[in-house]
Amino acid sequence: MLTRLETIVVEKPWGRTDIPAAFGDFGGRRIGEIWFSNPAGDDAPVMVKFLFTSERLSIQVHPDDEAAQAVGFPCGKEECWLILDAEPGAQLGVGLTAETTRETLHDAALDGSIVDMIDWRPSKPLDFVYNRAGTIHAIGGGLTIVEVQQNVDCTYRLYDYGRPRELHLDEGLKVAHPGPVHDPRDTIVDPGTNRMLVSGPYFRLAQLAAPVDAAVLEQATGELTFVPLSAGCRVAGESVALGEAVLLSDPSTIEIDDGARALLTWSA
Repeated sequence: MLTRLETIVVEKPWGRTDIPAAFGDFGGRRIGEIWFSNPAGDDAPVMVKFLFTSERLSIQVHPDDEAAQAVGFPCGKEECWLILDAEPGAQLGVGLTAETTRETLHDAALDGSIVDMIDWRPSKPLDFVYNRAGTIHAIGGGLTIVEVQQNVDCTYRLYDYGRPRELHLDEGLKVAHPGPVHDPRDTIVDPGTNRMLVSGPYFRLAQLAAPVDAAVLEQATGELTFVPLSAGCRVAGESVALGEAVLLSDPSTIEIDDGARALLTWSA
């Protein structure tokens, strides 16, 4: 049995009008996000989004559980990104290039020089990056990304390129790590392999390909979210297309054709 999740399409000023046709026809609208509404709402532990960027998003940071709960959020926010497509010169900003102080960061956020302190990493398809809480980060333009995250709307913006949105300097700098960040889960993902990408502590994430590895599926328990990254994916005999996501409980019902791939995520 599977439950198809409602698809939420979100227009953003930094979105794109050239969304791949497999996701649907959006009539030239500037689409920034496609995400999936879990029937459990805010109680769902994990959220999955596709992101489509034409320019840099804000420089931001997320709190960990302790800091988030201290100000009324149910949990903090960790997330990860798998790059599906990247234009030449595309970048992800993850951490800073050097250690600094929060006072220096505060001034740099006000005058915009924080942009030059970010560790802007060249990005290409199949790159996988895990973004721990406290990491100052920014997604660059020219990217198509699938993002898996703790399901909480808790983001502190430090700099937004002059866009008319609220900043959260005091809150953000309080929880930010003011230096370089490198996570051991960062990697390049072979699209033809079955692989655990994240094994906790907040969620688990696997890439599946044909033939599906039973040893990976044996780790999948509870409510599972299945997200195709190509055509050729089925659950319980039903086709699930790119741009869709479904809930299921029995991972043995997943089928993936040769050359196809998908993500499977669940609560840790």
